[in-house]
Amino acid sequence: MVEKDIITMNQEELKRLYLIKKVISKELKQVEAADKLDLSSRQVRRITKRVKEEGDTGIIHKLRGHPSRRKVPDKIKHKIILLYKGKYKGFGPTLASEKLFEIERIKISDETLRNWLIKDGLWEKRRKHKIHRQWRKRKPRFGEMVQLDGSHHDWFEGRGPKCVLMGYIDDAKSTASARFYEYEGTLPAMDSFKSYIKHYGVPHSVYLDKHTTYKSPAKPSIKDELSNTKPLSQFERALKELGVNVIHANSPQAKGRIERLFRTLQDRLIKEMRLRGVKNIGQANKFLRYYLPVYNKRFGVEPMEKGDLHRPLPEHIDLDTILCRRTDHTLRNDSTIVHSKKLYQILDEINTKKVTVEERINGKMLISYKGKHLKYKQLCQRPAKEKPEQVYGFKVRKVYIPPKDHPWRRFKIANHRQDYNYLPKEKVDQNKKELLLRKT
Repeated sequence: MVEKDIITMNQEELKRLYLIKKVISKELKQVEAADKLDLSSRQVRRITKRVKEEGDTGIIHKLRGHPSRRKVPDKIKHKIILLYKGKYKGFGPTLASEKLFEIERIKISDETLRNWLIKDGLWEKRRKHKIHRQWRKRKPRFGEMVQLDGSHHDWFEGRGPKCVLMGYIDDAKSTASARFYEYEGTLPAMDSFKSYIKHYGVPHSVYLDKHTTYKSPAKPSIKDELSNTKPLSQFERALKELGVNVIHANSPQAKGRIERLFRTLQDRLIKEMRLRGVKNIGQANKFLRYYLPVYNKRFGVEPMEKGDLHRPLPEHIDLDTILCRRTDHTLRNDSTIVHSKKLYQILDEINTKKVTVEERINGKMLISYKGKHLKYKQLCQRPAKEKPEQVYGFKVRKVYIPPKDHPWRRFKIANHRQDYNYLPKEKVDQNKKELLLRKT
C-alpha cells in the first residue's frame, strides 16, 4: 500500500502541479497560469479538471511507461544492427542512415541510429577540443581564393595501392574538386590545376601550405638578393606566369576548409568506393566525376556576393608549355646535355651555351631554345673523342763519345789521382800492377 502512494514526478511536472493548485485555490487565473506554463488556456482547463478528479496523479502524462507509437519495431532494429556490423561497418551514424535509406530503403534518423550504436558499443562519443584561433571571414566571391592540398591516405582500404588525393575547395562557395595520383609532386599538382582551370577557369589566388612542391626550399642567390626576389618552385613559377597570386599558410589550421574537406572525404568517399568495389586510381577518378557534383550540391553554400572571379584562359596561351617542369642545361662542345643522369645528343645545329628541357604532364620531354623545339636522341654512353692516328718511327741513336780534352774526362782523371793520394802505398802499387796487367 505504501508503494501505491509514491508518485514520481520530474521538475517540470512539479512546477505545473504547483501552479494548477494555485488556479484551483483561485490565487491565480487560468490565463496567467497558461502564460507561465507556455500552454493554451484550454489545456490549463483540462489539466485543472483532471487534477480535481484524480488528485496529484492527474498531472502525470497518461503515456508514461507505455512504448511510443513511433518506436521502431525490434525486428527492423535487429536488421539495421546486423547490416551495420557487416556491410556498413565503420560508417558514421549520419552516413550509415543515408546509405540505409538509399540502398536498403530503411528510413531511420541519424540520432536514433547513433544512440543504438553507442548502446551496443559500436560507436563512441567524440568530443572536439579546439584551440581558440582568430576567425577569418570567407572570401565574398566565387573564384577569389581556392585552397589546395594533397591528402596521403589508404583510400582503397588495402584493395589497391596507397595514393594521394589532390583536392581543391573554393573559399566562398565550398565547391570541391579533386583527383587521385600516385604521389604528391610537381607534375600531379600541375595536372590537377590544369583540370581545375578547364572546369572553372583561372582563379584569382591559391592558398596552400609550404610543401616543397609549392614553396622552394632553396636559399636566395646573389642575383635574387640584388633583384629583391625569392627562388620559386616550378609550381610557383607556373602560377606566376598564369597571373595567379600564391599565398602560403603558416599552419594547417589556417587552411582549415581543405583540411575539413579531407576529413569528410576520408569518411564518406572511402565508404562509397567500398560499396562500389573501387580498387585503383583509374576507377576512383571515374567515380569522382559522378560523386563530386552530388557532394557540391549538398554541401556547397551560396557566396556572400554574386559574381565569378575565375578568368577564362586566353586562346593564345598553351597550358602545356606553362604547366611543365623546366630545367636549363649547359650545352657541351659535342652538342650533348645530361638530364636526370641520362645523356642526350642535340641533332640540330645551334650556336648557344644553354638549352631548356621541358617535362610535360603527359610524360613527354622536349628540348627547346628560344621557343623552338630541337631534335634530339638519347645516348647510351658518351661519344669518344676522335684522335689522329700517330705513326711511330724508329731512329738509330748515335752514341756520343766525348773527346780527350772534354771537362768530364779531366774531372774523372783528377778524381782518380786524388783517390790515389789518399790510398796507402801498398794499395797504390797493387792497383798500378793491375792496370798494367789489364793493358797488356
